[in-house]
Amino acid sequence: MARVRLERLTKRFGGVPAVDDVSLGIGEGELVALLGPSGCGKTTTLRMIAGFVEPDAGRIVIGDRDVTRLPPYRRDIGMVFQGYALFPHLSVERNVAFGLEMRRVGRTAARERVTEALRLVRLEGLADRLPRELSGGQQQRVALARALVINPSLFLLDEPLSNLDAKLRQEVRIEIRQLQQRLGLTTIFVTHDQEEALTLADRLVLMKGGAVQQIGTPGELYDRPANVFVADFIGRSNFLVGEMIADDEFISDLGLRVRCSPAPGIRRAVLTIRPERIALSTGELKGRVNQFQGTLERFSYLGATTEYIVRCTSGELLTVHGMNASARIPVAPGREVWATWEPAAVYVLPEEKAG
Repeated sequence: MARVRLERLTKRFGGVPAVDDVSLGIGEGELVALLGPSGCGKTTTLRMIAGFVEPDAGRIVIGDRDVTRLPPYRRDIGMVFQGYALFPHLSVERNVAFGLEMRRVGRTAARERVTEALRLVRLEGLADRLPRELSGGQQQRVALARALVINPSLFLLDEPLSNLDAKLRQEVRIEIRQLQQRLGLTTIFVTHDQEEALTLADRLVLMKGGAVQQIGTPGELYDRPANVFVADFIGRSNFLVGEMIADDEFISDLGLRVRCSPAPGIRRAVLTIRPERIALSTGELKGRVNQFQGTLERFSYLGATTEYIVRCTSGELLTVHGMNASARIPVAPGREVWATWEPAAVYVLPEEKAG
């Protein structure tokens, strides 16, 4: 395993920046997820680290080596591609052994390492099968074993779960995390799926338009987003736009007055409130600081939770999530309700100018 350092990494295609001045440090044994919408630059960043795309500017350091201009085979990396890239005419064993053959590892040593790699991914009895004789989850494990068998110092995964169904994705991502922790592999994982990133990663790197928006733990990005884009991309949020009329008091453009955490120095603001931090009642509660009357427009049963859509009398629309394990309030569309939340549940961000 190795440390990784990206220094002002930049790549342009046709003059348009795909990756724009990205700097990042990754510790030994850490799993970092590059996250963001399509076209944000996460896969281009990964491919530059792997050596498949040459950067226009910046440096890539793996361990103590500057690998910026080295070909992929000299970077000591293992990579799992989105489409797995298995050789259809080779058996599972030969697919896994391919990287060892390219490195001229002796036959006996290679067989031992392939056997161990297949054991790690629980495919011991399938060594003689062809890829077409395997399920999607099994093919994904073959791709993992092929990347692991060379004992890489850096493990790269480019949306490796995107071809699996939802239930299998959940199972395999847990297996990947357990395997990565057990082997202590420094890992960079590309995904557009926020739930996948939150589940797997020690830290997230959220990107937009080729630039890094925020780097931090899943909890930091969820609870303390750097800007409106981060708050909107990670989880669900309610957004209220308006003015700070005191350090801890806000009024929305529609007239909703909200007490919030202190935010000195901010004038035009966007308040973010997570749906699970809002409580509903069918009557007004005494002593609550933030309490707003509204009408329930609709609700959706989501299994563990119910999602309520409430229109405040001021016109603001709120999304509220309530756990179904607790007593559900007896409501129906058109019913008058009260929404309440604590000032500490409100996170204040400066309003961003368009363009």
